[in-house]
Amino acid sequence: MALVDRLRPHVMTLAARTRLALLLGDPVAHSRSPAIHNAAFAALGIEAVYLAARVEASHLGDAVAGLRALGALGANVTIPHKQAIVGHLDALTPVAEAIGAVNTVVPQPDGTLLGTNTDAAGFFEPLRPHAGTLSGAEAVVFGAGGAARAVVYALLTEVRLARLTLVARSPAKAERLAQSFAALDPNGVLHVAEPTHADDYVRDATLLVNATPLGMHGAHEAATPWPAADFRSGQLVYDLVYAPAETRFLREAAARDATPLGGLAMLVGQAAEAFQLWTGQPMPLPPVYRALGA
Repeated sequence: MALVDRLRPHVMTLAARTRLALLLGDPVAHSRSPAIHNAAFAALGIEAVYLAARVEASHLGDAVAGLRALGALGANVTIPHKQAIVGHLDALTPVAEAIGAVNTVVPQPDGTLLGTNTDAAGFFEPLRPHAGTLSGAEAVVFGAGGAARAVVYALLTEVRLARLTLVARSPAKAERLAQSFAALDPNGVLHVAEPTHADDYVRDATLLVNATPLGMHGAHEAATPWPAADFRSGQLVYDLVYAPAETRFLREAAARDATPLGGLAMLVGQAAEAFQLWTGQPMPLPPVYRALGA
């Protein structure tokens, strides 16, 4: 089959009615979100196009104003803007308020911009088959940014852990994150540890989650949140980074007989929820996964 024929289902004709959806972040060159959403738009015949826009922190307010001015269909938000964008929006959903971070902007009929968070649902979906294993177990989350907030929210609301430890370069930031979830943590399972004191927590944990950019294509690609690579059989090692598909964190986990979980399923899961909020239609997953080569 010729290349043009293989691509044809994911190519759409742009017209005057074509609406715009955007990814706001820095960096965005690695993003698979345009492939996901454009394949879904084309499969359903929706006249829209999705683009990734690199937005520096100092220009975030201008970018949000641009969404309003252009009448955008919607937007996704990624590192490092998931928390900073909150102050530029008109309202938040309860889940975004609880997490304190936004990854999806949904324009409303009255012209206001609603912020929500689909990361938590997308994150937990690949863990559902392991929910029984996680009940009463320990988990470690590396990071204390917007992605980590969604992970913590999902773990506190979906499973009953014995301990959930945050490991971050900035313990003060991690402490603030932990304090903000006090209402969801009546049993006090959420704790903070500095990287230099995290060894015992990592060894005892059933679930390890990388919610940092370490391992991402580019400057961070050779990095890992756990240089000691002290993994063991029976651990679930989950990396939210999806480009590359196999990060150093996951390679070293697999080499020690731990179970690696890549970030692609979370990426598609959170995208599907955003897509439905923008279009009112479920995302067609088979053409999306074909477009991703998965």
